[in-house]
Amino acid sequence: MSTYVHDFIDGSRDAADLLGGKGANLAEMTRLGLPVPPGFTITTDACRAYLKTGAVPVELMRQVEDHLRGVEARMDRRLGDPDHPLLLSVRSGGRFSMPGMMDTVLDIGLNDRTVEGLARVAGDARFAWDSYRRLIQMFGHTVFDIPAAAFEEVLSAAGPEESLDADALRDVVAAYKQIFHRHTGRDFPQAPHEQVHLAVLAVFRSWNSERAQVYRRQEHIPDDLGTAVNVMAMVFGNRGPDSGTGVAFTRDPATGRRGAYGDYLPNAQGEDVVAGVRNTVPLQALADLQPACYAQLLANMDALEEHYRDLCDIEFTIEHGRLWMLQTRVGKRTPEAAFVIAAQLVDEGLIDLDEALRRVSGPQLAHLMFPAFDPAATPRALTTGVAASPGAAVGAIVFDSAAAAAAREPVILVRRETNPDDLPGMIAAVGILTGRGGKTSHAAVVARGMGRPCVCGAEELDIDPAAGTLTVHGTVLHAGDVISVDGTTGKIYPGAVPVRPSALMRHLGDGTARSDDPVVAAVDRLLDHAGRVARLGVYANADTPEDAALARRLRATGIGLCRTEHMFLGERRPLIERLILAGDDDTEREAALAALLPLQRADFAGILAAMDGLPVTIRLLDPPLHEFLPALDELTARVARAEALGADPGRDALLLTAVRRLHEQNPMLGLRGVRLGLVVPGLYDMQVEAIAAAAAACRRAGGDPRPEIMVPLVGDVRELAAVRRAAEAVIARVEGAPAIPVGTMIEVPRAALLAGEIAEEARFFSFGTNDLTQMGWGFSRDDVEGAFFGRYLELGIFPVSPFETIDERGIGRLIRIAADEGRRTRPDLVVGVCGEHGGDPSSVRFFHDAGLDYVSCSPYRVPIARLEAGRAVVLGAAGGSDSR
Repeated sequence: MSTYVHDFIDGSRDAADLLGGKGANLAEMTRLGLPVPPGFTITTDACRAYLKTGAVPVELMRQVEDHLRGVEARMDRRLGDPDHPLLLSVRSGGRFSMPGMMDTVLDIGLNDRTVEGLARVAGDARFAWDSYRRLIQMFGHTVFDIPAAAFEEVLSAAGPEESLDADALRDVVAAYKQIFHRHTGRDFPQAPHEQVHLAVLAVFRSWNSERAQVYRRQEHIPDDLGTAVNVMAMVFGNRGPDSGTGVAFTRDPATGRRGAYGDYLPNAQGEDVVAGVRNTVPLQALADLQPACYAQLLANMDALEEHYRDLCDIEFTIEHGRLWMLQTRVGKRTPEAAFVIAAQLVDEGLIDLDEALRRVSGPQLAHLMFPAFDPAATPRALTTGVAASPGAAVGAIVFDSAAAAAAREPVILVRRETNPDDLPGMIAAVGILTGRGGKTSHAAVVARGMGRPCVCGAEELDIDPAAGTLTVHGTVLHAGDVISVDGTTGKIYPGAVPVRPSALMRHLGDGTARSDDPVVAAVDRLLDHAGRVARLGVYANADTPEDAALARRLRATGIGLCRTEHMFLGERRPLIERLILAGDDDTEREAALAALLPLQRADFAGILAAMDGLPVTIRLLDPPLHEFLPALDELTARVARAEALGADPGRDALLLTAVRRLHEQNPMLGLRGVRLGLVVPGLYDMQVEAIAAAAAACRRAGGDPRPEIMVPLVGDVRELAAVRRAAEAVIARVEGAPAIPVGTMIEVPRAALLAGEIAEEARFFSFGTNDLTQMGWGFSRDDVEGAFFGRYLELGIFPVSPFETIDERGIGRLIRIAADEGRRTRPDLVVGVCGEHGGDPSSVRFFHDAGLDYVSCSPYRVPIARLEAGRAVVLGAAGGSDSR
């Protein structure tokens, strides 16, 4: 018989897959001897069984009843006992934290009899009826999907919540019961054990709620994990001034600074803090309100941080002066804090540099490279709120999630407070602004997890979603007006504030940032360590000397893709047009190539000089020639207009003839790449001569040029052999040219499958993963991303776009096959990646595992790839676990 229920004392944090993150951490705190209310966890196995069959396993509720008796014995109270009632909380808890995405029900066990017993035991009738009111509202909304607004209207009509006495709350409860019956056709369940059963099923169902699915897609959390359910004896923070509830962090989750940070709300339950409907006081205020509890809390925080060796996020309740620990987890943090905390923990001897590297990520580093507001250009702030998630965001005001999700321009989502239903709009918005809540409100926690700038608790804002207005100090802003939100300072500005590059980017790019900036220092330290442990090289895609110089400053160790087609644009377009118009005229074609040769030679000389001593892989011309000509419809119109006016269309007529001659239904699969080099005599020879001559000139100047020639779109070894022979003959004629290896870009599936043959002629392979993905999947990126990718992501067909992260099962398999077979033919074959997947963190780790030699990406993604190349090593050494 399967065991579906585990008491807290029987688990540990190592069982997070089975007990969920919350249950595993409750078990760990219990084992450490911290004051955790008695309880138990229903496993993720039970949830998966329910989701699969639609029914709970037969033995589940019997096991729940067995464990309930244990909780009753430890609390000396009984579920449903009118004299000494036990009340319970039922909370979700998946393997990965999903704040606010799934359901919770508190105060289970209250009914018309036990509410009177609770009033007598507590000596506080108001507290008892308020708890009953909360149960019916939460149970009705969570378990039976009654709109929350139905309850909120009644409560609002009764008056300010804090002013309602016991009699008023009795009336609210009576009205709530009527709402419950009207929406469900049944009375509110009076049997406490039925309440438990229904609440557990509601938590199971919430795993597949729309908001939970949206969050999982955003965070790339698998859909098949299921959630655990934690059942715990209730403790109450809403029992008067000597009670309260709060959230604490062992370090500042926004900056990483050491100390006790968080929010406390006297005479309140935890849901009041998380919902952000009442403004909290700083955690430090607890030192005056409850000094003994504050001292105990600090001691518990120190114990947890030392035990977990990381920033801990803690939820606690104080009931009549007694501290209870309700939850802990490794806390979510901003990217700034992630790097600073990792470096601090190394200095404190709690972790080593390898572990520090595991705890940061490429996406976090990317966030730090974003621009911030220029302080010299900021106007007077409209107001200041809580700096909840750093960064600069400029956008048009929208007041509801649906409008944000549908917007086609950058928007700021403005709400009184957010809730889980706002997630689609929070994902779509560039920034989030709320009038209520603190650093631990829903808006703050979710924004930090997504890297969105967020300001919370801007109390001076009068936000009226119905009227579509935001009013502050007499200034009225409307939906569509542009504002600027600074999540680092909490300031909100009217209009669009100019931004400046990040301090990190200035430091990495040109060294102008202060070296004592703790974030910059921490990033530098971990990037250095990543460079020391990485096996995978990181090159850059660069087409100009300026880009090459930037790549070198960002510590790229070579250029993996220099696209020569970018060199034929702008002022040079007429020269390539001349080549195309030459057609079969050898003399005219050779003259056009002769005009292009010195320009190409200068291009390559500048790039080789910027990357002196490092490899530079130059791809010969790849795209179809018609891309260098005006569009067919544009030319047709120009020629028709000239003829209609009786004028000579001149050159336009020649261009139109050429465009029609070269026109292809699917140019991506037409005359391009190696095919172009073989069909247009002299084109590739000119480029090879320019590369060899540029290298020779660099050598004469005392440099160490290391060019490599890459032939694109090869599908058969005979294509590459023909180009290679011609290239080597050209190189041999250039005096002083170094040996220049010739390799190929693997972007055609046939080439990947015949890599063993192609390696006979190639000195290196470089995977063009953009085209390999297009051809492997059989779709054009430009055509399909907007057409159906969104739907595919919704349906779970794509966990993520295959153009964003490499498709490991399909395209990744082609890469592994090609690398393995190529090296069997040529053991010293160098294998790299030059598609933009080379800068994607998940893809970088795959390329490391596949045994490739390097990845190449745009210069600005080089630091990200460098970090992930190092992380690939230390994650592999730890068995692939990512401790973030």
